[in-house]
Amino acid sequence: MPHLAIEYSANLEGRADIGALCERLLKTVLDTGLFEVGAVRVRAFRADHYAIADKLPENAFIDLNFRIGKGRTDEEKKRTGEAIFAAAIDVLGALFETPHFALSLEIREINAELSWKKNAIHPRLRGK
Repeated sequence: MPHLAIEYSANLEGRADIGALCERLLKTVLDTGLFEVGAVRVRAFRADHYAIADKLPENAFIDLNFRIGKGRTDEEKKRTGEAIFAAAIDVLGALFETPHFALSLEIREINAELSWKKNAIHPRLRGK
């Protein structure tokens, strides 16, 4: 952990650079200094089927779901969320020029007893 999932409406193809968003959010998460490099994942999922608000075809969304393990203070989580949200707004700024875009972010803390992981990347990055 942490894993940042980006879900976005298919009508953003050609209107938003989702690859650039992934890269920027990865950098932002790492820049907090709170997460180990080998643990961070940022990935995007296109939603081909959706219904938004008043169902105008130009309505679009991006939902950011940031799952993290326990161990950070509420202030650290808040600061991280603010940094992620600001970075997303910076990348997606043009989408806010119309009244048809919604951006959301939620941070979820994972219960370690109910989460299983095996990571071969950690030893490589830790030099072991």
